Amino acid sequence: MQHADAIVVGGGPAGSTCAWKLRRAGMEVLVLDRTAFPRTKLCAGWITPQVAEDLEFNRHEYPHSFLTFERLEFNWRGLRFRKRTTQHSIRRYEFDDYLLRRSGATVLTHKVKRIEEEGTRFVIDGLFSCDYLIGAAGTACPVYRQLFHDHNPRARELQVATLEHEFAYDWQDEECKLWFFEDGLPGYAWYVPKAGGFLNVGLGGKADTMKSKSLRLQDLWARLVRKLDEKGLVAGAALDPSGYSYYLRGRVDTTRLGNAFIVGDSVGLASVDMGEGIGPAVRSAILAAEAIADNADYDLHGIERFSVPGFFQRNVRRQAAAL
Repeated sequence: MQHADAIVVGGGPAGSTCAWKLRRAGMEVLVLDRTAFPRTKLCAGWITPQVAEDLEFNRHEYPHSFLTFERLEFNWRGLRFRKRTTQHSIRRYEFDDYLLRRSGATVLTHKVKRIEEEGTRFVIDGLFSCDYLIGAAGTACPVYRQLFHDHNPRARELQVATLEHEFAYDWQDEECKLWFFEDGLPGYAWYVPKAGGFLNVGLGGKADTMKSKSLRLQDLWARLVRKLDEKGLVAGAALDPSGYSYYLRGRVDTTRLGNAFIVGDSVGLASVDMGEGIGPAVRSAILAAEAIADNADYDLHGIERFSVPGFFQRNVRRQAAAL
């Protein structure tokens, strides 16, 4: 049986960040992921300057696609305005693989099926054992399902359903664009250019609200594509979206059980205004790693619930007053 000080289940940004911090603390870390990296990952791929800071990310040393936006275009129920802000886009196919390799952890492709506790250790599928176990495998994380589900049942009203497509495209408009609440969508749609000739377009909204209003994501997707085509943003592109779901930040009672932890989308930490998941995932992973390394408490109080606190309310009022 292969033993490590810590096993991280899931190699995305949360898992690789936790592994990276634990390796820095001198621990032997094994990362298990059901998919080999690099792998396709559905995500708009938008990261904030805070994410870059938390990851000690050096833009000039990063060998892959990286694009910086100096402003964003917001469309809010017929109002359009731009905000000066520094944000970045990456391709998750490249970004996740880079972070995982940088972590210095041992990485194995393995789908976790059974987690058992034997004394003070965790045993996974009779093949791997560890003293600390970190669940970082997203919404369907087996660590969450087997150890934490009964403590943190997910609230259906916080589930977000999405459709998106990332593809090679010679985009001409390099400005990131967001459309909120259009066509009844309880969420927003996006147009996110990527360096190297790639583009990500998509939409997401609260699944429970869409169901109650008999809204279908496929219909909303068709309207979004028509709008993008009319604006000349995706002219001639063949779009074939895929879907996934995740959970916005809600009440979380238990993030640690003994030496087992959950981080990122395994907890359900996406910001309640923008549905941003990478920032909270990275921050929670750092907090969990510090709790393990320093034998300290692990809680989520230091993670913001909003990506841009108060921004939308202030700007919508300002724009409405200017009409």
